Amino acid sequence: MTSSADAIVSLYARHAAAYDRQRGRKLMEARWLDRFLALLPARPSVLDIGCGMGEPIARHLIEQGCAVTGIDSSAPLIALCRERFPQQDWRVADMRELALGRCFDGLIAWDSFFHLTPVAQRRMFPLFREHAADGAVLLFTSGPAHGEAIGSFEGEPLYHGSLDPAEYRALLAENGFAVAVHLVEDPDCGGHTVWLARRTA
Repeated sequence: MTSSADAIVSLYARHAAAYDRQRGRKLMEARWLDRFLALLPARPSVLDIGCGMGEPIARHLIEQGCAVTGIDSSAPLIALCRERFPQQDWRVADMRELALGRCFDGLIAWDSFFHLTPVAQRRMFPLFREHAADGAVLLFTSGPAHGEAIGSFEGEPLYHGSLDPAEYRALLAENGFAVAVHLVEDPDCGGHTVWLARRTA
């Protein structure tokens, strides 16, 4: 399991073109993104953690007036973001080492954070806190229960990890976030388990 988790960075770098080709552009996440946006101020700054090639999520945020900073460990995917959305801020970075030196109105980690091991996920919550302004909104997806699972992408193992929901709630609370909505395996969003939380002042 650990070796599969360690391979995620190189996997998305080597198969960036395939991911870009296969990632659906139909925005099944729209309802969650609209909930997220409804809690943000006008023209918000948003940090997209694990932004991929910027479509369809970052594109939607940009179209709704957000100033997006996107990070991803895959240089080829970030290159596509820079080509498609040159007025936004795109950076090659490992989310586990996130240190941008600024805070954002919103943070999103959709289908990205769950590629980390449970140990690495626990370490992310202080990083979320460090990059969240007072009242900032955090949207992320996880697994439905504690565990690890291996999928497949381009014939290679694709790692997923998750904590228990009670531990996510505890980590959010410890780092100053209050859960607004938590839905397990949303049938209207491809079975995603979604968390929407807000940083308290």
